[in-house]
Amino acid sequence: MQAKIRHLEMIQGVIARMASNSFALKGWAVTLVTALIALLHTVGGTVHILIAYIPLLSFWGLDSYYLLQEKRYRELYDKVRELSEEEIDFCMNARLEEPRGCMGFLSCLVSNTQLWFYLPLVFISTAVTLIICLC
Repeated sequence: MQAKIRHLEMIQGVIARMASNSFALKGWAVTLVTALIALLHTVGGTVHILIAYIPLLSFWGLDSYYLLQEKRYRELYDKVRELSEEEIDFCMNARLEEPRGCMGFLSCLVSNTQLWFYLPLVFISTAVTLIICLC
């Protein structure tokens, strides 16, 4: 039973790192987009403000990748949890042959957790851009 617990702890450590990376990316996304909009507003030119969308979309994609990896490791955790003690091989390959449910990158990109965070940032960036353009 000790080997199974150690293997599950290793997988849980990876899941925790993925969640931590996702949280850090969200913080950086807000900070960087806000700073870029403020900086580019002082430089002038409405075209320059659109540069703020580049890191926003990049962070959204990278955050979705981390979410995908986290989901894969949760599936691996469930698979290892159901194994007997003799079958434990400490494999950390998160690409399972039979994934449960839709676990593609696009499904993570448009998941509720991603949409509810990044779409408001896109709308706020668009609103600020429009306000700056009209003034």
